[in-house]
Amino acid sequence: MQDLKLLANDKRGKTELGSRRDLVGWHEVTQGSILPSFDGDAIGIALKKAEERVYSNFNSYTATVASWRVQKPVFNIDVCIDCQNCWVWCPDSSILSRDKQMMGIDYDHCKGCQVCSEVCPTNPKSLLMFNEYVQLEDALASWPEKKKKEK
Repeated sequence: MQDLKLLANDKRGKTELGSRRDLVGWHEVTQGSILPSFDGDAIGIALKKAEERVYSNFNSYTATVASWRVQKPVFNIDVCIDCQNCWVWCPDSSILSRDKQMMGIDYDHCKGCQVCSEVCPTNPKSLLMFNEYVQLEDALASWPEKKKKEK
């Protein structure tokens, strides 16, 4: 069964990007400033899974851009062949994959660009775009049937 409430941790998507007016733009940051990606010691951080890391508030991992989306990709585990095309081509690293197995979509960082759906080779596609407000259960219930090849 597909986990429709897949979240990395409670810090994930905590801040909405662009919602704070007190942040400075990239051109206003003092030269030589350091924005640490992680809170505390980062030794061995590469060996930890993303959800095990302690991210700083300056890291995009803790921000969300979900409000930008008009359409969202919905993943159907029953059709997916774990080819990893969506994971490779996603420009925002929003495809959640573990051990070469598709786990779901990071809706906090997905901008709805449709790249994942375009590169999906299955018939029907295992990733389809739906209106942002369509519930995941409703999207999965309306999944198209396999198309027959024309002779």
